[in-house]
Amino acid sequence: MRQGVGVTNEASDLFPVSSIETFAAPKTCVLARTATARHSAGIGSSVSAMTNVASDNAQVAELNRELNDLRGRQEGVADILRALSSSRMRLQPILDQIVEASARLCRAETGFLYLAEGELLRMRANFGQPEEVVEYERLHPDRPGPNTCTGRVAMTKKPVHIPDVEADPDYTHPSAKLEGFRTLLGLPVLFDEELLGVIGLARGEVRPFEAGEIELMATFADQSAIAIANAKLFETVERQKTELARFLSPAVAALVSGDEGAQLLAGHRAQITVVYFDLRGFTSFVETAEPEELIDVVREYHAAAGELVTAHGGTLEHFAGDGIMVFLNDPVPVAEHELQAAKLALSMRERIGELADGWGKRGYELSLGAGIAVGHATLGRIGFEGRYDYGALGAVTNLAARLSDEAGSGQILLSQRVYAALEGRVEANPIADLQLKGFARPVQAYELVRLR
Repeated sequence: MRQGVGVTNEASDLFPVSSIETFAAPKTCVLARTATARHSAGIGSSVSAMTNVASDNAQVAELNRELNDLRGRQEGVADILRALSSSRMRLQPILDQIVEASARLCRAETGFLYLAEGELLRMRANFGQPEEVVEYERLHPDRPGPNTCTGRVAMTKKPVHIPDVEADPDYTHPSAKLEGFRTLLGLPVLFDEELLGVIGLARGEVRPFEAGEIELMATFADQSAIAIANAKLFETVERQKTELARFLSPAVAALVSGDEGAQLLAGHRAQITVVYFDLRGFTSFVETAEPEELIDVVREYHAAAGELVTAHGGTLEHFAGDGIMVFLNDPVPVAEHELQAAKLALSMRERIGELADGWGKRGYELSLGAGIAVGHATLGRIGFEGRYDYGALGAVTNLAARLSDEAGSGQILLSQRVYAALEGRVEANPIADLQLKGFARPVQAYELVRLR
């Protein structure tokens, strides 16, 4: 009978109820059945509790994995931002780092970084792409529009996620077939609400980006925007300095863009050494030369002067035909500026002598004369709105120009104060006192021969 009671659940299926009811179980059998039921319930509760514990452990393990993953990504972002801050403000290395880091942070196989140029978005950096795809992207800049992920980002200035490009009827860009991607994520690079560019990330299989990944990459794109904006600003300033250097001396070009530029440009007083050059025989040459010949000679003369002035730390104030005025010790201090001026004049005499040999073969009889003076002058910005120069005003500039006027072919004349500063370091011969225009008294001068 116990065996019959022990299989009641199965017996109810095997026998009719009337058959089970026919057999009346004694009290002991009823108690056994009750105990067995309780024992079965206890086992079920234990199994259920063990199942719950295992489920909780699995959840904890998954949370720990996600936490470690997130911590790793945050550390990765911090490392990347540190690398960006130490990239010496060069734009292209920053773009390369950003696109590679973006792909690695969210486990994308490939990535592009586009920069906005007006209405166009041009690819400027890539990661994991074959050369033919890179070339295609270079030749086909993107535009705002619904048919590409990049275009949608440009339209909305918000992250765009396309889980499967083949299931998106609006996505029609041919790059999908070239690149073989299925899932896309586009991130706007915004600085002060201005769209600087778009980061595009792709996966080769249908594997949508998780919400946490999208949020992480959106934050990374915002930080990248700061690095890109700073690098672009730095390159703009460097480009402007280069452009300025085409019209100003390098020292003045740097001064204009420096922190102290405004104060110095406003006007100040400084001791400078002025060197004035001009060509002997230039007036006669101008009267007989063809315009093209004149331009060629002046260009060669100015090129030689520009190279030597820069090499000796001078500031070129102006060209005026064959007249060239240079001063030293402002805006950048020059140690022993009188000696540097003498070295500059001697180098110019040698270089122009070499050029004069070639000019002589063409029938041009030209040579250099120079005057050097030292003294205080007022320096700063001179001119008018739209056309400014950095110049020097004072008697010292007039003295250098007048000494140059008096210099013969190949002569370099020094003022008395210049000679006093150089005495013992140069060989110079006194000449007769000069009665110079604009000076009430005769001026003592010396002819510079060479350095000792």
